[in-house]
Amino acid sequence: MTLQSLRRVPLSILVGLLLSTLAISTVAPVAFADGTRTWEQSKFEDLTKGTATGVAIRSSGGLELAPSFKLLYATPSTYIWAVASDEAGNVYAATGSPARVYRITPDGQATIIFEPQELQVQTLEVGPGGVIYAATAPDGKVYKIEHKPREKGDAPKADSKTSEKEAPKDPAKPALDRSWSSSEYFAPGTKYIWDLVLDKTGNLYVATGDHGEIYKVTPKGEHSVFFKSDDTHIRVLTLDAQGNVIAGTDGSGLVYRISPAGEGFVLYSAPKKEITALALDREGNIYAAGVGEKRVGTGTPLAGGPSMLTMGASAPSTSPQTPGMTLTLTPSTPQVGPFPFPGGGASGGSDVYRIAPDGSPSRIWTSHEDIVYALAFDSHGKLLAGTGNRGHVFAIDAQDEFSDLLKAPASQITGFAKAPGGGLYAASSNLGKIFVLGPGPQSEGSYESDVFDAKVFSRWGRAEFRGTGNVDLLARSGNVDNPDRNWSPWKQVNLSKESGMGVPPARYAQWKAVLHAGSARPTVDTVTLNYLPKNVVPEIEDVSVQMGVRYQPLQKSAGLSLSTDLSGSSGGHFESPVPSTRDRDAIGVKWNAHDENDDQLLYSVYYRGDGETRWLLLKDNLTDKAYSFDASLLPDGGYTVKVVASDAASHSPGEALTAAKESRRFEVDTTPPRVENLAASVEGTQIHVRFRAEDGFSTIKRAEYSVDAGDWKYVEPMGQLSDAKIEDYDFLAAPGAGNDPASEHVVVVRVYDKYENMGAAKALLKGK
Repeated sequence: MTLQSLRRVPLSILVGLLLSTLAISTVAPVAFADGTRTWEQSKFEDLTKGTATGVAIRSSGGLELAPSFKLLYATPSTYIWAVASDEAGNVYAATGSPARVYRITPDGQATIIFEPQELQVQTLEVGPGGVIYAATAPDGKVYKIEHKPREKGDAPKADSKTSEKEAPKDPAKPALDRSWSSSEYFAPGTKYIWDLVLDKTGNLYVATGDHGEIYKVTPKGEHSVFFKSDDTHIRVLTLDAQGNVIAGTDGSGLVYRISPAGEGFVLYSAPKKEITALALDREGNIYAAGVGEKRVGTGTPLAGGPSMLTMGASAPSTSPQTPGMTLTLTPSTPQVGPFPFPGGGASGGSDVYRIAPDGSPSRIWTSHEDIVYALAFDSHGKLLAGTGNRGHVFAIDAQDEFSDLLKAPASQITGFAKAPGGGLYAASSNLGKIFVLGPGPQSEGSYESDVFDAKVFSRWGRAEFRGTGNVDLLARSGNVDNPDRNWSPWKQVNLSKESGMGVPPARYAQWKAVLHAGSARPTVDTVTLNYLPKNVVPEIEDVSVQMGVRYQPLQKSAGLSLSTDLSGSSGGHFESPVPSTRDRDAIGVKWNAHDENDDQLLYSVYYRGDGETRWLLLKDNLTDKAYSFDASLLPDGGYTVKVVASDAASHSPGEALTAAKESRRFEVDTTPPRVENLAASVEGTQIHVRFRAEDGFSTIKRAEYSVDAGDWKYVEPMGQLSDAKIEDYDFLAAPGAGNDPASEHVVVVRVYDKYENMGAAKALLKGK
């Protein structure tokens, strides 16, 4: 049938064709022999569960060497808020707890060039001639820090804030460089100064909080309000190729483009409330990191993404004096005060947006866990994102294409600056350290997988590897979930031979890859471990029998159950509840069973009567955990049901194991009681009724009578207690209302046994 002819077929017929095709495809019995199983790892979400050291994890799956990442200097300060570098490759760090500006040379030699009275140095900028502009908090001020080497024999300058300080007594504190002096350059009168940027002509732009203002300070020291936003805080600044100031705010998550004349235009209103970082590439694309949830309806929809009008609840309200972005301190970290920190305390993860030169925005990266604090480009033009509070650095290649490059030994990566040779300086907080990132890859990196639980004791076979370059693969096994508790030692896997891993049989296993730099780029695309679980006996927890219940089989074709795991994997079988209906003529048997190997189980149901020794088969090859049958198949009496579970469908002949469990004894009674010797006679104004009720198996439960089609009325046996298989009844009944006792009457009686089987009889009294 062609596509054109199908278009002319009515929908109902097409559906019928589809269902019939499905039925044909499922006629043959299906058995999934589990046998040898595999544990494969290649996906990003699986690999992130392991431990990478010098190894990057690609979002598309697989591993590769990460850029080199080496500690340059560990400062005595807890927090590094910002970093900048000069043309000679020296890096300057703005820190808090304690507040200082450090100067670190490319070989890791550090000195202190500024110690303010304020409690932290929030941001800094390197100007022409090596002048440093540093902003402090609280009561934000901008200081100008200059290097003025003294001639031999010159006395220190009295007005220098740092020149008269004595040599440090703390051996962990770097030396104070007295050749640097500082002076107050600009005091905007606001509580917060968040960022600084210098243009080509030496104008300094100062981003502030409280009133959302950007100040412009000329090289002559003249200052004015350059731009004012209706958001409370201007958080980050950068400059584009045309000299426009690009600014990000906190409150509405706005990205502004502000002309040199101070005319602002909102390029983008992000779905997040705060813009924490900005970066521009050579093509004029603007990259912005957004964090924190904001009120529904204040964001701009993104190209290629879902509508931002449904992006969660609003953030907690904050006053201009106390923004809700305080950095979370670890218990071991001394509390230095409620200082706001870009992105600190934000929930809901973060996004990175790209605003194209034509102004169109798109979201290119999202994390539900990581908060982006810094953006920068490496020497290859790749966008890097420094994040917290796990201290990761991500490389973002394209929309939803990225690599988890590395995990720093700190909580937050807070800033980047250019380093000599094409690398980057990376700053961290908790603890305050300076690292050198790149430009080349690590010479060697390793990755340890997550611990794999085979659920049962297993034999470990061959490891399959797909990748390139010089990679060593190792494996180990153990019988506790902690590899440090006496597992087998790491054993290198010979990938050139079709041989096993050589690790002892055990329940748990783990693999490790060591990547070595070489002429061919080392990569790991997929690692697969083959294993054979030791077969264990299935377990049946309980077997219950219910009278008056009929189960509807899930399987509609021979041998196929909807509870079968069609993937054949070792992840267990999908269990669907077996539907049931009330049916007093049916007996339902239901059981719970499982197999530690996750084998496919087949069940057989047997029964045995009281006093019998042989089990008789009711049904075999069941895949559902329930079965029902007509109660009339069994004569009245007491019975026991046995369910046998077998894993033969998943194992070779001779390797299968079975388990059995019996139900509690139950009784079957489908025969109604008999009414015998029914007699009725008129005695005065009443009718005298006598009869006997008798049942062959169970006791008589109750009896009722009706005279002349009147209401049914309960009647007790002669002994009052209804507790025997034979009961006699003798009672007087009134005729129907308005009926003459001497006229014709009809008396009907009915009796019930213990299982609600009913027997009935009637007697006719002729009128006189």
